[in-house]
Amino acid sequence: MPPRCIVLRAPGTNCDGESVFAFERAGAKTELIHVNRLLEQPKLLDGFQILCLPGGFSYGDDIASGRILANQIYHHLGEQMRAFRDAGKLVLGICNGFQVMVKCGLLLEDDPVHGPPVTLDWNRSGKFEDRWVSMNTTSPRCVFLRGIESMYVPVAHGEGRFVARSLSILQDLADREQIALRYTASPGEQNWTFSVSTDPQVAYPANPNGSASDVAGVCDATGLALGLMPHPERHIDRTHHPRWTRGEGRDPGDGLRLFQNAVEYFG
Repeated sequence: MPPRCIVLRAPGTNCDGESVFAFERAGAKTELIHVNRLLEQPKLLDGFQILCLPGGFSYGDDIASGRILANQIYHHLGEQMRAFRDAGKLVLGICNGFQVMVKCGLLLEDDPVHGPPVTLDWNRSGKFEDRWVSMNTTSPRCVFLRGIESMYVPVAHGEGRFVARSLSILQDLADREQIALRYTASPGEQNWTFSVSTDPQVAYPANPNGSASDVAGVCDATGLALGLMPHPERHIDRTHHPRWTRGEGRDPGDGLRLFQNAVEYFG
C-alpha cells in the first residue's frame, strides 16, 4: 500500500498543486488540506506518513516570510507536528515551507533564551531571485536525498538567505551532517566535509541569495525532516528543464528522485 501524503496549504500558498502532482507521480496517495481544516481536526495527521509544507507566500508573507503560518503551527499544532515527526514519519518544507519549519521550530530546536538558531533573511541582492541553480548533496543523513548527488532546479524567493545566529551553530550543523544541500557552481561534486563560514563561498548568482556557506537545505538530526529553498517539484520531467528543446536535461527531471525517496522509505 502506498504511503499517504498530506500537502498543507494556507492563504497565499501557490506551489501546492505542483507538490501534490510530484508526490502522486512518485507513487504516494496525496491529499491537499487547508490549514484551517487541520486546526479544526488535528488528529487528521495520524492518517498520513508524509507531510509537505509547500512553497508560496502564506498569508502574503506579512510580518516576515512564513511567520504567520509558523505561529499557527507553533501555538496550535506544535504538539501534533512534533509527534508526527517523532513517530518516524517524513516532513518536507519547500521554500516558504522551509521558512515555516525554521520559524516554528519543527526543523531545528529553538533555544529557550535566544530563540531559533537559524533564520532565512532577505537576499543579499536586495531583490526577488527567480532563476535556476545547481545544488550538491552534502550529507548522507537525509532520507529525501538518498542516491542524489546533485540537482538543477529553480529558486523563486525574496527571503532565502540562510543565516545562523553564530558560527558555532553553523559548525555544529555541519558536524552533525545536517547541512544537507549547498549551492554550487560545479554540479555533481559531492563534498561531505567543508569549512563553514558566515559568508557565501560560491559567487552570485550560483548562490542566489548569499546564504552562509552556500546552504540551500537543512535536515533535522534524524534525517527525516528536510527544508530547502529551491523547488524540486518544478523539475520532475525533462521538459521542465529551461533548455530541454536544445537536448539538455535528464528524464525524469532532477527533482523527482527526492519525492520517490520519500515514497520508497515506506516501501
